[in-house]
Amino acid sequence: MNSVILLNIVRFVLLVLTQVLIFNTLGFLDYINPMVYVIFFYWYPIKGNRAIFMLISFLLGFIIDIFSDTLALHTIASLTVAYARPVIMRFCFGVNYEFQNFSFKNTTKLQRVTFLGLLVLLHHLIFFSLEVLSLSHVLLILKKVFAIGIVTLILCVLFSSLFSPQSE
Repeated sequence: MNSVILLNIVRFVLLVLTQVLIFNTLGFLDYINPMVYVIFFYWYPIKGNRAIFMLISFLLGFIIDIFSDTLALHTIASLTVAYARPVIMRFCFGVNYEFQNFSFKNTTKLQRVTFLGLLVLLHHLIFFSLEVLSLSHVLLILKKVFAIGIVTLILCVLFSSLFSPQSE
């Protein structure tokens, strides 16, 4: 089996277990539960098959929905992030990411953090908008998006620096 596929399977399983067993039970300030599985969208190979990526994103959100009892909120947010990932990459890295020799090693730390931050922002915006499902509670949605988003981003940057194979 290809080592990249095996690595992504291990990441998938470990992120689901970490999210379900640790971060879903964490209740910092009674409402902050980081969603660290979003880093999977950052780690997935750039040149990977898009249809398989969408299917894996669906499965990731669906499995976390099953364990979190959140109906389909994680699934919808995960599919939205997976669908929008090429646009976000083009915004952060320019058209360079479309070339065959593109690698995260050739980008700056700021570009990678911006990319990860936009993935987290989009995911949380979709998730909490659907969770609250009322435009009269826009401030509550924004409060949750930014509070939980900042904690998620910090943890994802930490995970990325600890577990990514590239050296800086």
